[in-house]
Amino acid sequence: MAEKTRYSDAELAEFKELILGKLAKAQKDYELYKNSITLSDGNDTQDTSPTFKVLEEGAATLSKEEAGKLAQRQLKFIQHLQAALIRIENKTFGICRETGKLISKERLRAVPHATLSIEAKNSQK
Repeated sequence: MAEKTRYSDAELAEFKELILGKLAKAQKDYELYKNSITLSDGNDTQDTSPTFKVLEEGAATLSKEEAGKLAQRQLKFIQHLQAALIRIENKTFGICRETGKLISKERLRAVPHATLSIEAKNSQK
């Protein structure tokens, strides 16, 4: 039997469902991070004492920085998932960009936006 060179349409549809689920959750998380940065959730220190307010503002700045980093990571993850959806449409999803072989289903279920097989990833180290 010849080695498979790409996943079937049914397999691609299964991966698409998986990615769409992860994408929806990632976008929801991104919105939460974004809202915490802009403080649009309404939790503020306007009604607290001046001493507490100074301490709270310092913590809020640190919290905003952390939320900003998390939001950036989340946005990058969203972009990778969207690129994976494009590869599904092009029927190139699951093909290692280094070896040209199929990436294992187990790896794609764990990391659906992967573009390298485990062997190619390990050879990069």
